[in-house]
Amino acid sequence: MANRSARFGIKSTKMSREQQPTTKKSVSRRSILRGAAVLLGSSTASSLHTRVLPAIRENGNAGQPKQAAQPVVIASDKVAIVETVAGKVRGYIREGIFTYKGIPYGEVTAQGRFQPARKREPWTGVRSSMHYGRVCPRGPRGTWDEDEESWLFCYDDGVQGEDCLRLNIWTPGINDDRKRPVMVWLHGGGFVSGSSQELRAYDGERLSRRGDVVLVSLNHRLGPLGFLDLSPYGERYKSSAHVGMLDIILALEWVRDNIRNFGGNPASVTIFGQSGGGGKVGALMAMPAAEGLFHRAIVQSGSFLRAVMPDRSAALTKALLDELNFSPSQIDQLQSLPVQRLIAAADSALLKTHPHAPLVWSRVADMLGWGPVVDGKILPQHPFDPLAPAISSKVPMLVGTTLNEFTTSLNHPEREEMSETEIKASLGDMYRINPEPIVEAFRSSHPEAKPFDIFSLAMTAQVRQGAVVQAERKSAQGTPAYLYWFTWKTPVLDGRPRSIHACDLPFCFDNTDSHENLTGGGPGSRELAATVSDAWIHFARFGNPKHAGLPNWPAFSKESCPTMIFDSQCQLQNNPDREERQVLAKSVPFLELGG
Repeated sequence: MANRSARFGIKSTKMSREQQPTTKKSVSRRSILRGAAVLLGSSTASSLHTRVLPAIRENGNAGQPKQAAQPVVIASDKVAIVETVAGKVRGYIREGIFTYKGIPYGEVTAQGRFQPARKREPWTGVRSSMHYGRVCPRGPRGTWDEDEESWLFCYDDGVQGEDCLRLNIWTPGINDDRKRPVMVWLHGGGFVSGSSQELRAYDGERLSRRGDVVLVSLNHRLGPLGFLDLSPYGERYKSSAHVGMLDIILALEWVRDNIRNFGGNPASVTIFGQSGGGGKVGALMAMPAAEGLFHRAIVQSGSFLRAVMPDRSAALTKALLDELNFSPSQIDQLQSLPVQRLIAAADSALLKTHPHAPLVWSRVADMLGWGPVVDGKILPQHPFDPLAPAISSKVPMLVGTTLNEFTTSLNHPEREEMSETEIKASLGDMYRINPEPIVEAFRSSHPEAKPFDIFSLAMTAQVRQGAVVQAERKSAQGTPAYLYWFTWKTPVLDGRPRSIHACDLPFCFDNTDSHENLTGGGPGSRELAATVSDAWIHFARFGNPKHAGLPNWPAFSKESCPTMIFDSQCQLQNNPDREERQVLAKSVPFLELGG
C-alpha cells in the first residue's frame, strides 16, 4: 500500500495524525457546503446529507443514468462532521446511521504508564474517524488454537498500541438536539483482554437504528497497563491499580461533554457490559469519581460482587517485578520497558500467583488477578458486598445470566459422555458438599437431561446466584432491579455450546445475522433478538425493560425473585430455580456470595 500513490503518479507526503487535518483548502463546493451548514444554524448534517448531496450527485453525474436508490454507505468530506471539545471529527453514514470509530478521548498513554490519562489535546481541521483505533496491548489469545471456539465467535483482535483510548459512536442523527438515550458499551474479557471490536455483536448500527439511541463503545487500558498496583512506590503511582477504570470514567466525561452534538442526551446515559464488562459496570457504581456520569446500568453475566483485595494485588505486583528482576529502585524503568516484555512478564507472574483452577464465582475478581483494588479511596468498598453502593443508590439495574455460561462441551465434545459418577465427583469438588442432593434437585427439574446437562446447570447456578444477590441488594435500596435468565441454546455444533457465555450478545445488539456462526441465523433468532434488544432499549429510555412484546415484568423482590426467561418463548417465572439454589445454599461458593 505504501507504493500505491507513487504507482499512480501521486506525490506522497508523510504527516502525523495531528498534522493531517490542518491542510488548507481553496474555496470549493465542500467549503461552501460547510459554510451553509453553519449559516443555517438549525440545519443538521443529516438534512444536508438528504437534501444537498443528492443534488450535487445529480449535477455531477450529468449524462449518466439516474440511480433510484442511495448507496448503502456514504463517505465524503462533506457529511458526518461533528464538533467536539477537542476538534472536528468526520465519520461516515451507513444506511442512515452516522458512524464514528477511533475517536480519541485521551492522550497516548505510553509516556504516562500507570498514571491517570489526560484528555486529548485539541487538533485543528477535521479528523477522519472512520476506522477502529488501537486496542490495548496484551498477550496472545489463549484460544487461538481452539478451532471450534474461534469459528463460533469470529474474534477480531485488532491492532495493538498504547494510543488505545479510543471510542466509537453510532447515532441516527447529529447536531439535531434530539436528546436520544445514550448507551455506553463496556466490553468483556475480564480486566485483562477484549476490545470494542472483538466480537461482531458489538457493532452498534442496528441497535442505534432500532431504538433511536446513540451507541458508544470504547477501549481502555487492561492487564498490567490498567491495573498494576505500584502505589507503594511513589506518589505518581497512587492511582496505578485503577487507571483502567479511570480511563472509562474519562470516556464517560467525554460523553457528558460531547454527546449532545451526536444527537444524544448526556442526562440519559446507560452503561452496560457483559462478563468483565459487567464487572466494570459494578465497579463504576461504587466509584465516587463516576458519580453522576450515568443513570442506568445493565450487567450481563458479570455480577462481580467483590473487587480485588490489596494483598492479592500486591502479590501479583511483586511477582511481576521478580519476573523482570527489578528492585523497588528500578520502578521508573517500567515507563520505558518495551510493552510486550512487560506483558510477557505479567502473564508469567499471573500463572504463578493465580494458577488455573475451576471457577468459583464468589472469588471471580481475585481469580482473574488484574482488576480494580478496594483501596478505600478510588474504590472505597467492594462493588456489591455487603451492600449495594450508596453513591449509585438511585441507578436502576437490569441484571442476568445465560443458562450454561462457562460449562459447555465447546472444544471438548468428549464431555458429552460424562457419566453420573464423574459429574458427582466434580460437583463434590466444587461445592464441598454431598453431591447426591445436588444431582437429585437438578434432575427433578430436568428429568430428560443427560449427566453432562445436569453438571452444566449445577456448575452455572453459582453465576446465576451472583446475579440474584446483586439484584436483591440493589432492590433493597428502594430502586428497581430487573432480573433475566437467557436460556436460548444455539443449534450449531449439534447444540453443544448450549446457552454459552456471551451467546446473548448478538441478541441484545440485534446482530444475530452478522453473528450467524454463533446463532445459526434465520428468522427464529431474529425474532428473539427483536424482543431482547427492545428490552435493552426500553430500559435505556425509561429505566425499565417492559415492552409490548413481553409478558408483564415486575421489578425484583426477594420473596418472589421474578425472572424473565428469554427463549424461543419468553415468559416470566417467579423463583424458577428455587429448589436447585436452595440445595446449594450451604455450599462454600454460595455462602461466600451471601444473599
